[in-house]
Order: sequence, then C-alpha cells, then structure tokens
Amino acid sequence: MARIDVRKTYKLYIGGAFPRSESGHSYEVQDSKGKFVANAAKASRKDVRDAVVAARKAFPGWSGRTAYNRAQILYRIAEVMEDRRPQFVQAVQQSEGGSAAAAGRQVDEAIDRLVWYAGWADKLAQVVGNANPVAGPFFNHSAPEPTGVVGVLAPQSSSLLGLVSVVAPVIVTGNTTVVVSSYSRPLPAVTFAEVLATSDVPGGVVNLLTGDAASLGPWLAAHMDVNAIDLCGLAGDDAVTTELEVAAADNLKRVRRAPAAEPDWTAAPALSTMTDFLEIKTVWHPIGV
Repeated sequence: MARIDVRKTYKLYIGGAFPRSESGHSYEVQDSKGKFVANAAKASRKDVRDAVVAARKAFPGWSGRTAYNRAQILYRIAEVMEDRRPQFVQAVQQSEGGSAAAAGRQVDEAIDRLVWYAGWADKLAQVVGNANPVAGPFFNHSAPEPTGVVGVLAPQSSSLLGLVSVVAPVIVTGNTTVVVSSYSRPLPAVTFAEVLATSDVPGGVVNLLTGDAASLGPWLAAHMDVNAIDLCGLAGDDAVTTELEVAAADNLKRVRRAPAAEPDWTAAPALSTMTDFLEIKTVWHPIGV
C-alpha cells in the first residue's frame, strides 16, 4: 500500500504559539517554477493586533535581560539553524530557485549574520554610549535603550538572509517585533519561526505573520502601541511607503525608510541597523552626592 504524504500546515507565529489566521484565509505558495508547494496563512488586521499585544507583553522581560544573555539566545538560534541546515536549503531553493549550492551559501550567511549580531549584544553600549563632559559638578552619562515594539516588513526577494538581517538587529538590542514575511516566498520565514520556538527565545519577542505587506503594513504603521517600523520590505514602492510614513507619524514612530531598491543583503551590515531602533537616555548626577 502506498504511503500517504503528511502535508504540513503552515501557520502564523504569535506569542510563542502557531495559530491559524483569525480570518480563516490562506493563499497558495508556489516554488520558483510556478508549481504549487503549500498554503500559507493569510494574516488579518486582528492577527496584527494580537501580534502587537504579544510583543508588548514580552518587551519588559526581554529588554530587562542582560545583553550577554540576549547574545547567548541569538547564538542558540544560529546553532539550531545549523542543525536544520538541509531544511533551510530546501526552503530557500524552492522559494528562490537556483542551485542547492547557492541556497546553501545564503543559509550559511544567515547563520553567520546571527552570530555577528550576537557578538555585538554586550558591546553596543560601550560604542554608542558615553560619559559626557559638562561644565559643572555633575556626572553626565548617555546610554542606549531599546525603543519598544518594532514592526518589520521583511524583504520580498531575499527570503532568509534578508529576513535575518532585519530581525536580528531589532531583537539583539532588546526590542520585540512583529514581522511580515515575504508574500511570495514565506517558507524560509515560517521555518525560521519554528527555530525561534525551539531556541530559548521567549514567546512574543518575535511574532511572524505571513501575508501581503501592502495590506498588513498600514495596520502595523498606524497601531498606536508600535514604537518603530522598518519599511525595507517595500523597497521601490514609493506610494505605499509614503502612506505608511504618514500613518507612522501619528504617534511619532521611528521609521527606517525603504530604499529605492532592495539592498545587497550579502554586504556587511552597518552599525545603524541596530542604532536605528535605540533611544539614548542621558542621566545627570551631582558629584559627591
């Protein structure tokens, strides 16, 4: 008797759990040759709200952890990805086409990128913080603090390396996030969510939604409990980008603007990928008291 395949049900990742979309809707995911691969959950406005609630709930605990501990957890994500490397290679190759070797290089770069950001966790404060010279009998110190809940519209073409490149700098600095994955290439992202669920990342720190960034983006940008938004997933779409920037201005969100074209994600990341979502707190204290 022929064995029946056990087909995988791809879901959202919210608050450390894998719910179906509240809307009950899904959409077809095709591989690079146009062949049906799976149905992915199509997130709704309610799913965005649930994800923001989960991210806000997780923020005090995550931001309160030591930078060293956050580094350990990011390194643990890299470890689990290394163990599941063949699965990621298959997902990237299905999504983007090309050879297994090219997909393998992207997976390796994504893992190395996580390790790179993990190494910055307990060093960033020394680089961007400062003891400021002031005229008067005071100590004056500036130190970075996480912004809060960050919405991320992930890159559309670089399904894994681009995703890791925008998520890692947000969480390593103590923020929590709601991420909208690539619409046409969500499989590496949902596989990444499974890694997050099994690698010591507290539930709610990263919440991953599959669906259309142009539809989910306005709800995320206008949400009053989102403190910042990264629009890199809308590179080249000036009309939607402008709409989201206007929505974000309602509660003075930090906005990482979309570039004119999608960046080269294989290039070394800049320090600004982390500092874009940090606040600087300055403390004055009298000398001798």
